[in-house]
Amino acid sequence: MSNKPQARSDRAPQPIASEWTALKARKVSFAWEETPLHWLPGDPFTTHTINVLHLLLPAGERWFVHVYKQVLPYIEDEQLRADVIGFIGQEAMHSQAHDEVLPHLREQGLDPTPYTAQIDWFFEKLLGDRTLPPGKARKWWLMERVATIAAIEHYTAFLGDWVLNADELDRRGADPTMLDLLRWHGAEEVEHRSVAFDLFMHVDGSYARRVRTWGVAFAALVFLWQRGARFFMENDPTLVDGRASFKEFFAKGRQGVLPTAGAMVRSIPRYLNRAYHPSHEGSTAQAVAYLASSPAALAAEAHEKGAA
Repeated sequence: MSNKPQARSDRAPQPIASEWTALKARKVSFAWEETPLHWLPGDPFTTHTINVLHLLLPAGERWFVHVYKQVLPYIEDEQLRADVIGFIGQEAMHSQAHDEVLPHLREQGLDPTPYTAQIDWFFEKLLGDRTLPPGKARKWWLMERVATIAAIEHYTAFLGDWVLNADELDRRGADPTMLDLLRWHGAEEVEHRSVAFDLFMHVDGSYARRVRTWGVAFAALVFLWQRGARFFMENDPTLVDGRASFKEFFAKGRQGVLPTAGAMVRSIPRYLNRAYHPSHEGSTAQAVAYLASSPAALAAEAHEKGAA
């Protein structure tokens, strides 16, 4: 493994070399015909809170790919360039896989279009390209978005690590296809968890920018997630008076079917620590082990070998 980019800060974060792995996009597919609307039996709130991923991720990960294609010319480290290209391939596949859940939701009477239109506006307009003159202004906006992606990826890796260890979902009979989608995606988020941060440190590394963009990313994620959960609960055709509340979120966290609020709060100072590096979060070995057993990933590998 080649040397990682050096951070432009007082205390350079130290990656754990053994947590690095080469990245590849796995061309998975999922069949949704047998997946019920409430794929966690008897628990529409948890189902729909996690379902928000299907609304946020397609647009968000397309935006990641768009921004990273623009930043490729700024990468001077060949290993990091290869990591970023692998990241782009994985994120494009994540976007496609979650996007394919949406027609299934429509067939079950839950049309997410009003909400996904808002998400598309958020990423394509609010965080999209701007008409700026070449030079400092254009580079500033690119670096802001690179830093924002690093902050978001801290939380996608957090969620990936959580779902890989969320045994309560199994105990409660979660739909196996949905669980495989979530864990395949979560495992790849853990697998590539250092790329966005390494890229940010390589092309900029400003601690002030890291803190500022973390604040924006965290506030946006909380706002969009609670809005999405509320949208699903209010529009679920099987619920008479569906509601989403933070009180129920906290309760489901204590039950083990959602992340706990405490774990989410404790993740904040870790990211804001000057010595932070994502390789200290989660386990690449666990992620790779799941990917070696994931039904969708195994089918994709078999199809790839058969086509060769």
